[in-house]
Amino acid sequence: MPVFAWKGESEQDFWWCIDQCVSSESWQPNMILDDGGDATHLLLKRYPAASNLIKGIVEESVTGVHRLYQLSKAGKLTVPAMNVNDSVTKTKFDNLYCPRETIVDALKRTTDVMLGGKQVLICGYGEVGKGCAAALKGVGAIVYVTEIDPICALQCCMDGFKVVTINDVIRQADILITATGNKDVVIREHMDRMKTGAIICNMGHSNTEIDVQSLRTPDLTWEKVRSQVDSIVWPDGKRISLLAEGRLVNLSCSAIPSFVVSITATTQALALIELFNAPSGRYKSDVYLLPKKMDEYVASLHLPTFDAHLTELTDEQAKYMGLQKTGPFKPQYYRY
Repeated sequence: MPVFAWKGESEQDFWWCIDQCVSSESWQPNMILDDGGDATHLLLKRYPAASNLIKGIVEESVTGVHRLYQLSKAGKLTVPAMNVNDSVTKTKFDNLYCPRETIVDALKRTTDVMLGGKQVLICGYGEVGKGCAAALKGVGAIVYVTEIDPICALQCCMDGFKVVTINDVIRQADILITATGNKDVVIREHMDRMKTGAIICNMGHSNTEIDVQSLRTPDLTWEKVRSQVDSIVWPDGKRISLLAEGRLVNLSCSAIPSFVVSITATTQALALIELFNAPSGRYKSDVYLLPKKMDEYVASLHLPTFDAHLTELTDEQAKYMGLQKTGPFKPQYYRY
């Protein structure tokens, strides 16, 4: 199976690699498994004839799902797409437990910083932000959080974290972590106000959250400290450490736990199989969530690892709850 990717590729290389995946003369892709929507975007834009032969798209990122919904709304989505990013077995496991395991590891590997007592600002309290906050609180850091969503903000307060705006604490933050899936969350104006020695990194999607380009100006000096660590020096001598040039710090600087990858990969595989085998008419050219039954199946496949044993409903209990004994056990809207 040909793989078009290598460590250290440039952005130009990145787009060349995607182009090679979809434009080969020796084969015709019939499914897309995408992260960020880039392959989908390129195929629809550059190879419209080939896109008509695609049977389905599976997307696993916030950014990519956002692009899919935009395409669907504009009537430009030509095939069914499965949003696995918002499936339970992606959001509640990969998005939460992977950051909880990796954020401290990434910070330690890159900077050797002591985290106890450090003031940490996390932008975003979705599943990724929750995982980061829990891990950093566990090692004694003082954690602040920014949030746009009142529900996430209320969860944050009830979990014992202070909800602030970035301007409230930017001057005293020792570590700043973005986890929003948005763009320009941290801009040059913010970084100009950070104290010397501060560390900034991204745990959200892609490299859009920190405006790194605004740091590439003649008045600032970049010094490579080690792999994935740059020290940015201001004219007055102030330094901040930027990790992985604003890309995902856990993917760049840590080891991703294979177990959570297994959960996500299983979710993606089942979504691909479902779209490929679906009879004509089951799915229109729209964006769908993974059926609840499949989410439960993904979870059940991973339970034997823990020697976990499920309780089985009696016939009377199943009838009382209005459920099948084999599931699904929760309605599609249930968010765990």
